[in-house]
Order: sequence, then structure tokens, then C-alpha cells
Amino acid sequence: MTEPPTPMPRMDAPPASAPSGGEAAGSEVAGRRLLDALLREGYGGLRQRVVYGPTGPRLYLPGRAAPVSLEPDGFLAELRVRPGCGPALEEVLAAAAEVAAVEDDVTALARECRESLRADVLYLAHRPAVLGRLAAADPYGPGTYHEALAAGVDHPVYPAARCRLGLTEEQLLAYAPEFRPSFALRWVAVPGAAVRRTGDRPRWWPRPAAVGLTEASGDELLPVHPLMLDGPLREASVAGIRVGPEPYLCVTPTLSMRTVAVTTDPSVHLKLPLPVSTLGLRNVRSLVPGTLADGALVADLLERVSAAEGGTVLIADESRYAHAGHAYLGYLLRCFPSGLDRDLVLPVAALTAPAPSGRPLITELAAEAADGDPVALFGRYLRALFEWNVTLLVKYGIALEAHQQNLMLALGPYGLRLLVKDNDGAMLHLPRLYAALRGRAPGAAAFADQRLLTTDDHDLVNVFVTITLHLCAAAPAIALAEAGVADRGTLLALVRDRLAEALDRYTGEPAAELMRRLVLDADRLPGKSMVTAGTLVDKSRTRARDINKYYGTSGPNYLRGLPGAGNGPDAGDDIGQEENTWNRARPTP
Repeated sequence: MTEPPTPMPRMDAPPASAPSGGEAAGSEVAGRRLLDALLREGYGGLRQRVVYGPTGPRLYLPGRAAPVSLEPDGFLAELRVRPGCGPALEEVLAAAAEVAAVEDDVTALARECRESLRADVLYLAHRPAVLGRLAAADPYGPGTYHEALAAGVDHPVYPAARCRLGLTEEQLLAYAPEFRPSFALRWVAVPGAAVRRTGDRPRWWPRPAAVGLTEASGDELLPVHPLMLDGPLREASVAGIRVGPEPYLCVTPTLSMRTVAVTTDPSVHLKLPLPVSTLGLRNVRSLVPGTLADGALVADLLERVSAAEGGTVLIADESRYAHAGHAYLGYLLRCFPSGLDRDLVLPVAALTAPAPSGRPLITELAAEAADGDPVALFGRYLRALFEWNVTLLVKYGIALEAHQQNLMLALGPYGLRLLVKDNDGAMLHLPRLYAALRGRAPGAAAFADQRLLTTDDHDLVNVFVTITLHLCAAAPAIALAEAGVADRGTLLALVRDRLAEALDRYTGEPAAELMRRLVLDADRLPGKSMVTAGTLVDKSRTRARDINKYYGTSGPNYLRGLPGAGNGPDAGDDIGQEENTWNRARPTP
């Protein structure tokens, strides 16, 4: 789910207060990230304030006497702020207010950025304790070990990603994944006539007595995140709701925060609505009922596609869910495939996260999965990533919004496998899908959200570029380069070569040739204006059907001009040999 059913009320930002020592130290970094995003998105005419001179490009920021020094970027924009030369966060916010249209919500942006900075300071203060707890934890299976590591990494694009609008520091410590807390869920009894439920519930699902309620014929128990108990739950307006006074079921948050893993059954995750905005004011993490059915439908289609393509990609079961007709009363019961208890299961976002040792996690994984070569392991991942996603788009007409949080890897006895979950944001070309599945595909009327459907391959390619290429391939490559794993050119060349290999399998197919023209051969690549569409500018002015698919900007094609086309590193990069390169078996309990 990406948007709430109705706009959330506008929240006034608290006045800027004197920063603490930690906040002051992070203010320049926060200001640089925000200014990079505003420049990238072309907000308020800031690009027109760049002047090129003998010392390089400089940005004359409103309200700031000294110009800001810029340097080449090359990823999603031409220019970025030179590290160490950026203005403080409050200076950037003041400049944004100066160039903003009167209708733009700079107040909300300011609140996001300040809360994100404070959350970052809080995380840094608690990080040693978190890593200490992780050192004693079991990293195997689809739990939250690697989710907690990934939660400590900045989002590749959004400048205030650590903000969960409105949460206090105490609430972050209690519920945010970067602190790896555990807590018990709350439960509500809802008259059964108001609930739509699919599938069976696990054996541990409570009876009313377990949550302090008396039995009532026909009532359904729904899990509720503790953050929902105050105002948001009352907004659901379903008659006859009874809130259980006793908590039940210990859980731990995953990277998405509103999805939690069951401590005693970590192969089961519960996705629950939260009254929290992340990655933009308009991205409220509620759970619109129609998205549950759409996600289940897409997961079923992916399961069929994976089976037809050899079954090498794992698909989480998302067929079991319930809701009471409201975005704040419902759940998704996500079940991971069986047999993963001997695998390390991690989101792609964790590959570049620092392990407890301080090294990027991929270097430690490579020690046991790729003869110590992290570049070879990254190459295997890229090959699996592009073979799957190019096949989906070209052959089946599917583009997944499986970004670095939703796309997972399973590393174990069967080598490296992709694990896909959370599919309610996919885009589908139904005529192609219908043909590929020989008529066994749903019609348009089966989908609650018609924004998922298209007959234009350009729409599919936009999703592929902004999600699969930018976030799942190029951003990790650049992060690994910055961590010293290999130089940037080598890693981006590997991205290019693996994508070219995947496209070569479909030479002559119109969709593949369009992808080659729009991705490998293009001068520029589309980007998403996340700050503009998510917080600053109302949909009535952006005209975005979906704020998370608003392509308001573009950047230089970072896959062009790289040396050695077709010669990316491939040592040990034979997928067929992976089963023999995983050197660690899970210890027997």
C-alpha cells in the first residue's frame, strides 16, 4: 500500500530549536542530502541558480552569502553538493521556503527533516548496544537479523528516510527496526459480519480469553500494532469493536516497520497498518483493503511464472489476509517458503550495510559463498536480478516494485536465490500476461487498483529503471564502491554487462529492444521526484496518478561511457556452480 484512502491532516512543524551536539554534527550531512534531492528534482528553480566558473560549479542559495560548491554526481543527477561544503539543514530549509510556491508544504518537509536528523542521532547513540544484541542472535532463516542491519543504512534517494512522522524517541526505541526491539501485539474483537478473511490462521492465533476478552459468537480477532491504540483505531468506525486489554504474541519489526516477524514462528510475518508516514507526508502506512487482494493476486501470478521458468525464484505466500473494510483494521499474514531455516535470508538493502565487524556485509557473505570475492557474489546477484526481471517484463508484461527493501536473497545450500514479497505495487501489461499464460490470467476487473494496469511498455520500463536498476543494482554498486569493495567503474560495468546479458536472451523481442534503447543506449534515465510528490506538492498540481510513480526528473545514464563492455568481472560467477560454493552449514541445535 502506498497511499492513504484520504489525505492526512497537515501537521505544523515545531519551531527549529537549538541542535544538540550530535544534531549539529549531522546537520551538514542532512542539509547536503536534502539539497541534493531538491537539486535533483529541480525544485523551485534551484538548478537555474548554478553558476559555472574556474573553480567549478557553485550554487547561489537564497539567504546564504557564500555559494555552495558542487561536484559531478553522475548517478541520478549531474551535480551534487561537495562533501564538507554543504550548508546546514536549517539553511537549506530556509532556502526551500524562499523558492517554494505558496501552496507547497515546506512546513511538513521541515518537520520530516528535523525528525529524521534526531532519529539518526538516536540510532548512532544506540548502535553499539544493537550490534551487541545482534552478535548473540541467530542470523538464519527469514527473521529480522539482517533487517536490523539494513535499517541502519540511509535510503539511496530519499533525504529524510529515518523519519516516521509524529513518533517520539521512546516510540522509535520501542518499535523501529534499527533498534531491533521486541514487543507484544494488541488485539481487537470485530463482529464477524464486518470482516472479510481469506485462508486459515496459524495454530498460535489467540482465543479471546488470551487477550482478556470474553467469547462472543461470530467475533473475529484481528492483530493491532500498539501504535494504533489511541486515536487511529477510533477512526475505523466499525460498530462493536472490543479492544483486548492483554497483549499477546511477541514480534520483532522488519525493515518496513509495519511488518513484524513472529518471534516463535519467524517464517510468518504480519503486515499491519500504522498511523505513520514514511518517505513523504502522503505515504501513510495504512493498509487499504483493496491492496491486500491485489497483492495476493500478483503473488499467485508470480508463483505460476516462477514455476514455468524453472522455480528458481522464491515467492512468499500472501494469500491469507483479513480486513474490516477500513485501512486501519486489517492484516496480511505473509508466509515464507519452507526449507529456509538453513539459509541466510536478507533484504538487498543489507548487502551494503556494515556488519558487526564494521565491514560491508557482502564481504562477510562472500567469504563463505564466493571464495572471498564480494564482486563475484555481487555479479551472481545481478545476474539473478536481471534474468528474473527482464523475463517478467519482456515475456510476461510484469514490472515489480520490488525495491531494496522488498526484494530478498536466500543464501544457503541451494546457492543464491531471489525471494520476492510485497507485490501490491506491481505494474501489469495484461494482454501480454494473458498470452504468456495461455489465457489463464485475470481480467482487469479483478484488480482493485486500476493504476496497476497498462498497455504501454514505457510504463513498465519506468518501473524497471527506477526500482530494479536504480535501487536494486546501481545504488548498491555505488555504495560498495564508496566502501572500498571495488572501484565504481568496475561495479557499474558489471551492472551494465549483466543487464545486457539478460536482454540478449530476448534479442528481437519488441519489449527487449525497447528496453535496450531506453536503458542501455539512452543518454538519460528517468528518476522519481519523491520529495516533490511525497510531501511538497499536492497531487492536484503534480497530476501524479500514484505519488510513488511520479517521474518528474531524469539523470545521466551512468551505464554509458564505461570501459570494457562485455568484460565485467565474472570470477566464480557461474550460477550453476553456486551449490558447491556455500561453505557453511547451519549449526545443529
